[in-house]
Parts: sequence; C-alpha cells; structure tokens
Amino acid sequence: MGHFTLPGQEAAKAQSARLITAMCRRHHVTAIAIGNGTASRESEQFIVSLLPDLPGTAYMIVSEAGASVYSASKLAAQEFPEFDVSLRSAVSIARRMQDPLAELVKIDPKAIGVGQYQHDLKQNELTAALDGVVEQCVNAVGVEVSTASAELLSHVAGIGPALAKNIVAYREENGIPSRAALKKVPKLGAKAFEQCAGFLRVADSREPLDATAVHPESYPAARALLTHLGYEAAALKKGGLPDISNRFAACDKNKLAGELNIGLPTLQDIVSELSRPGRDPREDLPRPVLRTDVLDIKDLKPGMELTGTVRNVADFGAFVDIGVHQDGLVHISRLCDRFIRHPSEAVKVGDVVTVWVVEVDEKKKRIALTMVKGK
Repeated sequence: MGHFTLPGQEAAKAQSARLITAMCRRHHVTAIAIGNGTASRESEQFIVSLLPDLPGTAYMIVSEAGASVYSASKLAAQEFPEFDVSLRSAVSIARRMQDPLAELVKIDPKAIGVGQYQHDLKQNELTAALDGVVEQCVNAVGVEVSTASAELLSHVAGIGPALAKNIVAYREENGIPSRAALKKVPKLGAKAFEQCAGFLRVADSREPLDATAVHPESYPAARALLTHLGYEAAALKKGGLPDISNRFAACDKNKLAGELNIGLPTLQDIVSELSRPGRDPREDLPRPVLRTDVLDIKDLKPGMELTGTVRNVADFGAFVDIGVHQDGLVHISRLCDRFIRHPSEAVKVGDVVTVWVVEVDEKKKRIALTMVKGK
C-alpha cells in the first residue's frame, strides 16, 4: 500500500510550518531541541525542512528519559501551573539542552533509566548510591546561588531539601550578595556553611573569591598567595590568571605552603582554581552536535566521515546516531586500535565521536561504522 497524505493533513502541516517559523523569528531562536521518543525522526525531518528559511538556527536530538515523570510531578505543577503535561515535558526537554544537570536533578535518577536490572537491587542501597552520584556531580560543577533552583541546591553537600527552600525564600526576599550572606539564611548554621560554601558560587559578589571553588576558610591563604605572586584579587573578575601556573612553578612550593600555613595539595588546588576561576568542568567535554540537515541512508557512502552521538552500548559494539533514521553500529573490533573486552572501555552513552562509514545495507537498513579510520 502506497503512502499518501490527506489534503487536510497537508494544510495542517503547512500551518504548523508557518507557526514555528514565525515563532523562531520572533524569539530569535538559535537551537531547537527534539525529544528522541515517538516520531522523533519525523519531527526532525519536519524541522529540517524549515531551516533554509531560518539562517543561524540548528537542532539537536535530546534524550527525553524521565520527562514524562517530571511533567506529572508536583514540582512541575508548581513551576508551570498554567501549562498542561505535554507543555511541561517540552520545557524540560528544551532545558536539558541548555543545562542538563540543573534539569535532571528534578527527576528521581531511577526514572532516567539507569539499568535494566535496577528493580532487582535493594532499593534503599540503590537510592543511596544514585543520590551520592548526583551529589558528587553537582558539587564537582558548583552551583550559582543567585539562579539555582531549590532542587539543585538540595544536592549540595550540607544542604537538604528544607534548607534549600530556605535559601531560595531568603534570596527572593533579600538577595544573596556574597557567600557570607548565606549565614543569615534561617537554619543554615556554621556546620552547614562549612560543608556547602566551597560548592556555592556568587558571581556578582564584591569578594572575587566568592565566584571560585576556593573555600572561605582558605581565603586568607589565597589572598596571600596572590600577593606573593604579584597579583591583585580584582584580576580574578577579568577572566582568571592563566599565567599563574608559570609563576607558581618557579616557587619553592613546600616553603610557600609552610608560609601560608596550608598543605601542599590545598595550595595546588588553589592555584589550579585561580588560573580558571569558577571553571565549569563540563567545558572540557565534547560539545553536543547541532545539526542543520538530515541524511537519508541513501546518502551514505563507504569512507564518508561523520560526527555522531553514542546512543547505546551493547556487548558487541556501540550504536551511534549519525543523523539518519537508523543508528549505525560500530562493532567492538572497530571501536579503537587496541584490544578491549567490552565496548564500555572505549565509549559511553552520550559521547560525541567521529566515525567513518564502512558498509550500508539499504534493504536490511543496517549501517556499519568504524571509529578507526581505514579499519
């Protein structure tokens, strides 16, 4: 049976195209997030057909795992009381493209899909382990106090859900101009401040060190270090001190640590932080692939170089999204130029990788790829 479209469907499609194009122009949209669920590829092809009329706009396929759980939650209803469930999901998917960590902390990690056998594990132990990983991720990245949600703040060491709500309530009423101002938040005592302060950032504070990962306890040592190396603290607000490592290398490190009354590891951490203050460790990760076109399996030729995103890792290889309706398979023997026992030793879900087309079978809709050129 041949594929056909009813006249009414064509009219609705044309109307949708006009509506989306007008919205993109009105709001100066530069990126469109498309969920990877039902009709993802059809949506992708539709969006791609609009891009020639929207210069400067690209799109990206985003995992929507757990979005339905968020959209039906009390939190989503509080954040967007005027939206229905489908619109809340759309907002969540878009925000995942902007800041995945800040959005995904709103969802129970188990709802994101952390493994096929998760229900066979002891749930209390699984929850504790997952919560620990989330807290570790949040602390590693750091949290900007002036914009963070209560959900994100609740995962910072020393801060629980109740204290996170207190911080947000205090911020809305008084603002938080510095780390020291956090001590005025109800129920945030000295112990909690000691635990959380190093993970919280205040970018607009008059104290330049408040925007870094340096803990307030180490401020005197950090200021003395800056003076010793010939810097002023105000220089931190201008993008950091990229040459501080060179000046530090010329010093007697053990002697300097003794003079500053801190350990050598702490001193090295301070120098690393001051070279790139407030650095987001995610900047070192490959950037997401933004696309402006869509390929058909017919367009693929052996030897063609493409950039893709790892979507799944199996025992025999990795499936990579290269912008075609079907994901391509990189067999374990083609993942790297050394012997590995499992594909997870070479790649993980979400990795952005360069691949080359090895073979294309249009009838069976199979695409063989390699990550080792010429193999």
